[in-house]
Amino acid sequence: MAQLLILTSAQDQDVLPALGLLNHRTRTIPAEASALVSAPSSDLIFVDARRDLVGAKSLSKLLTTTGSTVPLLLVLTEGGLPAVNADWGVTDVVLADAGPAEVDARIRLAIDRRQQDSQQSKIQTSGVTIDEASYSAKVHGRPLDLTFKEFELLRFLATHPSRVFTREQLLSEVWGYDYFGGTRTVDVHVRRLRAKLGDSESLIGTVRNVGYRFNVFEEGQ
Repeated sequence: MAQLLILTSAQDQDVLPALGLLNHRTRTIPAEASALVSAPSSDLIFVDARRDLVGAKSLSKLLTTTGSTVPLLLVLTEGGLPAVNADWGVTDVVLADAGPAEVDARIRLAIDRRQQDSQQSKIQTSGVTIDEASYSAKVHGRPLDLTFKEFELLRFLATHPSRVFTREQLLSEVWGYDYFGGTRTVDVHVRRLRAKLGDSESLIGTVRNVGYRFNVFEEGQ
């Protein structure tokens, strides 16, 4: 059973009749940007585009550009299909008169794809979990309050476990070729990152006279 949110400006609000035959929880709110501020959480969002393609496109793009990762399904009439393209940012489309079996399959597939994408965006090693989609990281379940560069440094090292990088290489990979600061910047960020890792500071290892690496430990060490 999924929690579904329907965005519509229609008075009848019977956007997708097949939903009435399925065992999902649904909430309906106005298809307005202001309504999204207090919108309830959901596993999937339906955007009603049956009568207002322009408004539905604007709302869909707003949802995707503000960082929403919830799958978006566009509800259309057959005549609206030629207007939809990748620029809308929607996950899938469904016709308003689709049957319950088709609607349920599209809901299930959209949610499953989102979960798979979420898992693929996570790096998990030696007790550290890095979520690239949300730019967040945890160590043994404890959230780390990292700056953007601290996060990028940890992410880069963790995606190349046990490999040693010189300060110059890290400066190039994490800060970019156009960064004019010295290699001491790397040392400062490593020191701050270790402080935030706390008891797990040894994850960032120093190779004398060379540089740094991400140490891989068995869970429980």
